[in-house]
Amino acid sequence: MTRFTPNFNNLTQSATNISPDRIPLYDHGIDEPFLSKYYNRNLSQLRESNVSSDIKEYYETICSFCLEMGYDCVPVEYCIGHVMPGRGSLGGHKPGEIQNRSDFDKYPWDKIETLYEKTAYVHFDMLREVLPPGMKAVGGVGNGIFECVQEVVGYESLCLISIDDNELYQLLFETVGEVNSRIWKRFLENYADIYAVCRFGDDLGFKSSSLLSAEDIKNHIIPQYKKIIEIVHAAHKPFLLHSCGNIFNVMDNIITEAKIDAKHSNEDAIAPFSRWVTEYGDRIGNFGGIDMDILCQNTPEEIRKYTINILEQTATHGGVAYGSGNSIPGYVPITGYLAMNKAIREFRGE
Repeated sequence: MTRFTPNFNNLTQSATNISPDRIPLYDHGIDEPFLSKYYNRNLSQLRESNVSSDIKEYYETICSFCLEMGYDCVPVEYCIGHVMPGRGSLGGHKPGEIQNRSDFDKYPWDKIETLYEKTAYVHFDMLREVLPPGMKAVGGVGNGIFECVQEVVGYESLCLISIDDNELYQLLFETVGEVNSRIWKRFLENYADIYAVCRFGDDLGFKSSSLLSAEDIKNHIIPQYKKIIEIVHAAHKPFLLHSCGNIFNVMDNIITEAKIDAKHSNEDAIAPFSRWVTEYGDRIGNFGGIDMDILCQNTPEEIRKYTINILEQTATHGGVAYGSGNSIPGYVPITGYLAMNKAIREFRGE
């Protein structure tokens, strides 16, 4: 295989639903535990370090991996949830910091933007220093509106608030939207030059349905998406929404009202990738394709056949990019990942 030369324009083309010059690889993230396993060294301390040289070494490593594996863009985001005071209710099952209007009024909303810049910007600075020629990043400010609300409220408490205090329910989404919009605006003023495609992850669904009603998503979440996406588009960047789950009940609204350019995340238990491409490929780019369960459970030859079949079904349908239907966490076998990667690169003639 000849030495790979990245060209970030391939991912930009796919994200704007243009058939790219070369089909790009895309994964929501190459997680640190997987990189540590691949390189047989512990990289966790580098990314979590307060020392800029350690953080720089981490991004050198992930950029080197993406270059080796044939990516045109490296996935890098820093999540707002990491700096929200009292965080931990989204993934840590911690009681939410905000349970009522009094909690909401006392919450330090005005500190989040400063905390984000103080913590996240060194990561973007170090990324800028190590990006290989021809490669840019995909990502930016991690966490969407729903995830940030859950981070300080909790899902169950949020559902109760929707019944008990509809005014507070609305205020939570509006306030998070305002904070996130300010963070995105400042981020793009400083780092638009190193990003090809902007995105956030906001898991709106589970296997059978959306986590909130379609009406609540339309009324409270999509308007906040629209504000952020307008900021991204004003910076001349396409916007990719990563959302897990069955969200077919709101996809038309997300496309027509929020005006996303592309969508990522799929699993066969909800719908095959071909359904996403068939239903939405005439309007948006579609990223992903390879079910994570396949990468974890199947043999390399089975993964190869599965991957080639998906490529043959969908590769000529507008803007596409291929990789895992989600990210590459530490539990994905190296052999499974490499089988997928090799099949995609062979399909595109490498």
